Amino acid sequence: MPSVFETSSTAIPITFVTKSSWDRVAEALPPAQRQFAAASAYAAKPGGYLALPAPDGAIAQVLFGLEDEGARSRDLFRPGALPGLLPPGTYRFANAPHDARLAALAFALGTYRFARYRKADRPEVRLVPPDGVDAAEIDRIADAAMLARDLINTPSNDMGPEQLAAAAQTLAAEFGASFACTIGEELETHFPLIHAVGMASSRAPRLIDIGWGDPAHPKVTLVGKGVCFDTGGLDLKPSSGMLIMKKDMGGAANVLALARMVMDAKLKVRLRVLIPAVENAVAGNAFRPLDIFTSRKGITVEIGNTDAEGRLVLADALALADEEKPDLLIDLGTLTGAARVALGPDLPPFYTNDETLAADVARCAVKENDPLWRMPLWPPYDAWLDSKTATITNAPSGGFAGSITCALFLQRFVEQAGSWLHVDIYGWTPSAKPARPEGGECQAARAIYQVLSERYA
Repeated sequence: MPSVFETSSTAIPITFVTKSSWDRVAEALPPAQRQFAAASAYAAKPGGYLALPAPDGAIAQVLFGLEDEGARSRDLFRPGALPGLLPPGTYRFANAPHDARLAALAFALGTYRFARYRKADRPEVRLVPPDGVDAAEIDRIADAAMLARDLINTPSNDMGPEQLAAAAQTLAAEFGASFACTIGEELETHFPLIHAVGMASSRAPRLIDIGWGDPAHPKVTLVGKGVCFDTGGLDLKPSSGMLIMKKDMGGAANVLALARMVMDAKLKVRLRVLIPAVENAVAGNAFRPLDIFTSRKGITVEIGNTDAEGRLVLADALALADEEKPDLLIDLGTLTGAARVALGPDLPPFYTNDETLAADVARCAVKENDPLWRMPLWPPYDAWLDSKTATITNAPSGGFAGSITCALFLQRFVEQAGSWLHVDIYGWTPSAKPARPEGGECQAARAIYQVLSERYA
């Protein structure tokens, strides 16, 4: 994406106002602009926008409302609404918003449009980088987030396992990374759970493997769930539950976004990206409830529900990743409805037994306005995974603590990694908010990138 930033000595100022500061700001306006604001009944409400005219009819400055400092909640991405409001031109922040860096990022993210299938012109607006803000870093993050959005928003007929692999290969080539793809008999032999989930589809399942960086650097491995469409399998979803299942590869999209940030920033890591790419389809050869498969790790898994397929494909990929004993192993996946019931679409839960990592993730989530909430790997619930005929089941009966039991299931496949982080994302914005249009979303990747940047810059 072209950068949203440029320098200009004639940029139009944007003045941020709140209800408590509005009287003072209004008093300082030229009389004609003050009268125009009064005639427009401008009240400095959060998100309130007003372009003030100059004597020659041009825009003299823009007023934009934010929450007061003492407000119950403040949307630090509210300036992301500006690109959709402003006329074409170059703008600058005349005063400080609540967080200048996040406001600049929100401005960049607010220019996103998904235009593959219908005309949707990107706003022709530019922003002078605020003082102290690294424009190249903001561009890096915004470009990665838009990659995740594009991949998730693309419908499944154009984003199957093969197309997802092609997108990963394109990214690898851009940064000189290695790329490999396991498919066919080799996949069936070495990654039985990935093959089982994807074997009913006419579009062959595969395991994508990207490698980048100096082998002497700390090993960081990212694993992303790449279920390109999820019917639920023979435990078929209702139509309402299936409607947006093109987003079920959101974990893969977000690890690719995270990988893009890491490689573009040249962080000092040996990066590996693993994506099990499948379609959970319905056919005569689909895997069935109570089928049992021996995983790559040797753990036998009974299928309690074919719609709990994401943890199956991640399990084999995690087992492979764990064999390399990475210093840090991270997986992202759109996994459980239970996480949404507990925390909603905007606040993904994360799981780790590493207290230092947990503290870093929580702190960076706040810093980056990329919300995450720690949930426990509660040991007593591990027994719920027990099966009478296999080592474990992929879907315990009872329905309680579904996100926790999914995390505990995945934990069975991680033994040798230095630290492990699991994030149960949603990957979708149900209704538009500033800087976050309705549709596919980059979740957790920005916060994790900040953690990695602090550790491996």
